[in-house]
Amino acid sequence: MEIVPGEGVATAKVGESRAVIESRLGPPVHPGREDKAVYETVPMLILTYAEDDTVEVVEIGYTGDGGEEVFFDGVQLTYRFMDDVVADLAARGHAYEEIDVGYRFEPGFALYSMGARTARDLDPTASADDEREIVEGVSVAPYDYFREPTDEEVEEYFRGIEERYR
Repeated sequence: MEIVPGEGVATAKVGESRAVIESRLGPPVHPGREDKAVYETVPMLILTYAEDDTVEVVEIGYTGDGGEEVFFDGVQLTYRFMDDVVADLAARGHAYEEIDVGYRFEPGFALYSMGARTARDLDPTASADDEREIVEGVSVAPYDYFREPTDEEVEEYFRGIEERYR
């Protein structure tokens, strides 16, 4: 599955309505919270919806073990060692910066690892303490979506939560 940075994938794009997505993909297999929904695609899509019920973020998980993976600019992104993927993308001129669970790339996607897979999954000769991370997923949204929020934005977020529950 090929990503379009800042936009999504062919079957789900940032800004599309939930109704349009579900007419194309069917209902989610796991509706999750009100703002997230998991769709049965290969690889699996996890969509985050904004308050207006439009797609805010498109996440694509790894398939692993020979299944279809996620690509960009001729580079396989998922189910590979993070350092190798970052090096391949950097060699193609894609700027990036480290974030809490991976890396964000211009013009709009991030690679992440939640530590669910170990180096031995890709390299059977790896030692048990090999800390190489495997790209477990790709999030696609406008580039600024992946930046750290400012202190003011965090405070505003918590004020909004407090107001909702008063």
